[in-house]
Amino acid sequence: MDEATLLKKLRWRCRRGMRELDQLFERYLDSQWATAPTEEREVFLRLLDCEDDKLWRWFMGYEVCPDAELIDLIARIRALPA
Repeated sequence: MDEATLLKKLRWRCRRGMRELDQLFERYLDSQWATAPTEEREVFLRLLDCEDDKLWRWFMGYEVCPDAELIDLIARIRALPA
């Protein structure tokens, strides 16, 4: 699959039905995905596999994610400029 097709599929997967989560994920796609190393891309894909309610609680800081790699990526995504 070429990069453009992959990006379209990821953009669709980033649509979570919560505007805040949508914006966070799209911000990452737009600013980080293209230069992200393979390992980070794999962590991002794992993050997209998580349930929306868990993502919301992790991103808003209401709950601590049990996965250290996800915690790191969540923190970096939250720190991206709007």
